[in-house]
Amino acid sequence: MILWESLANSNIIDSFITSQPSRIFKTFIDLSANDLFRHMRVTVYETIVGFGLGTILGVAIAIILWWSKFLAKVSEPFLVVLNSLPKVALGPIIIIWVGSGTPAIIVMAIAISLIVTILEMLNGYLKTDKEIIKMARTFNCNKLQLLTKIIVPANIGTFINSLKVNIGLSLVGVISGEFLVSKAGLGYLIVYGGQVFKLDLVMTSVIILGIVAGIMYGAVLLLEKFIRK
Repeated sequence: MILWESLANSNIIDSFITSQPSRIFKTFIDLSANDLFRHMRVTVYETIVGFGLGTILGVAIAIILWWSKFLAKVSEPFLVVLNSLPKVALGPIIIIWVGSGTPAIIVMAIAISLIVTILEMLNGYLKTDKEIIKMARTFNCNKLQLLTKIIVPANIGTFINSLKVNIGLSLVGVISGEFLVSKAGLGYLIVYGGQVFKLDLVMTSVIILGIVAGIMYGAVLLLEKFIRK
């Protein structure tokens, strides 16, 4: 920070392009006095909703695919293709289907996190210890009991890892959505700052976004402790 500020003050680097800590701090103060917390609240809300829905739908679909080997085999190539497809390319389609604004942004977050959740959870379910499953079946354990008593409990660690990945992916989806269509949010501030060449605003928004991402990841770690207990 000190080196950055010194280089900017000495005109060794162009502060118009790179900004500098003092200008970023001033921009943060100005934003705090205006609509900063509204923009943060919008981004956090969209991320939490997208994260929650993506996780629930992903786990549910993974269970369905585990239950039906036929569906799993049929779906696998489509899931792989969808996972490799840049989700931002689906932005215009999503906007046309669900409308602009918050719904489109939440769907974008779900689209980015959903496929990863399905693949990760399904892989965990299929790799559950075969000897334990075989033993359970010798005691006439039906498929529902196998799912609830063995498969799901054995993959708590996989589920937690999925949560850790999903929170970041959901935030990426939200910011991508806000880049395309939004009137509020940290992604909106970044795009607006770039359009009017206010690099102070862009850098400040990026730093705030990093802090928000760290806090949300910390919340997932607290949830992990609660689940493991």
